[in-house]
Amino acid sequence: MSAMDNANIREIRIDPIVPTQSVLISTARGNRPRRDEAPPARDERAFVETCPFCRGNEDLTPPVAYQVPARDEWEIRVVKNPFPILADDQLPPGLPPGIQQVIEGYGHHEVIIDHFNHGIALHQFSERHLALLFTVYRDRMRFLYNADPRIKYILVFKNFGKSAGGSMAHTHSQLIAMPIVPHNVYDEVQSSLLFYKKSGACIFCTLINEAMTLETTAYDRRDGEKLQNYETAKYLVERGRKFVAVKPFASRYEWEVHILPMEHQGNFLEAGADDFADLARVLRRTMARLHAVVGELQYNYFLHTLPHQENSSDFADSFHWHLEICPRTSIPSGFELGSGLFVNSISPEEAAAKLRRVVIED
Repeated sequence: MSAMDNANIREIRIDPIVPTQSVLISTARGNRPRRDEAPPARDERAFVETCPFCRGNEDLTPPVAYQVPARDEWEIRVVKNPFPILADDQLPPGLPPGIQQVIEGYGHHEVIIDHFNHGIALHQFSERHLALLFTVYRDRMRFLYNADPRIKYILVFKNFGKSAGGSMAHTHSQLIAMPIVPHNVYDEVQSSLLFYKKSGACIFCTLINEAMTLETTAYDRRDGEKLQNYETAKYLVERGRKFVAVKPFASRYEWEVHILPMEHQGNFLEAGADDFADLARVLRRTMARLHAVVGELQYNYFLHTLPHQENSSDFADSFHWHLEICPRTSIPSGFELGSGLFVNSISPEEAAAKLRRVVIED
């Protein structure tokens, strides 16, 4: 495909997991004039005296809920969010008139301080530390599910950078335990179940196999007079022993990447130390690729897993937990807000190819 052909791609892609969602791939949009401001330079200092998340400033945060190791020289620390979206002391709401419905804003909102180092970026974490971070995610989820029977779903997420909703420079994640299943997760679970009942297969496993299928592609790269052909899995970004990073076919964001276990695993709570060791490697290398291509990253990531107590065989066999990474390189316009459709200005295939070409040092 020539550069001119690529510039003229305009197509509507139906999300294979949630078919009611569509994405518009319009690569010509990437050529329009933009007024984007460069993201601010990351503060690379290891310690900031006024930062409540830096080690040594523990008196500036709410009391610790959990930390590892359990001593002063902690590596990861968990505290209650002082500005919670949901809270466990919420009073019942008043009943609204008419057809409106309301549920009290009950739940738990925790801040997970990912690292004691103030200015470290995710791709600079050691793989041991990343594996520890995902172990903390799992252990906090297990604890809250066991401690509070009102909780139906726990979302772990990360906002890094102003464009991604981040309010603190120090690297951190958040966890919100809620008495409902959010509709994004509900739609994924129900659509996956429907696909399973029709086909007997997990749609995520099916998509992983398709994403990793080798295709012979002619690249505009010459060795002397000979045009070389290369075999490549066109949606593949990174592959480990147990995990794979892929570009979704209907990517909402230009550089969106999903990381999934290659073997079927429905519930994140079932993941163990060997899983997290390989997940850490794939995540670190994926973030390094994104950093090399995009530059200073502003991004969200979040974990989607089975809702609590949805572990019947059909649900467990049809759903597949995964981590979605969404770099924020553009701002939604009135079209996106009004239509509910995302517009992506680079084809997922081209984005995956650019990320694969990055040379990563171990």
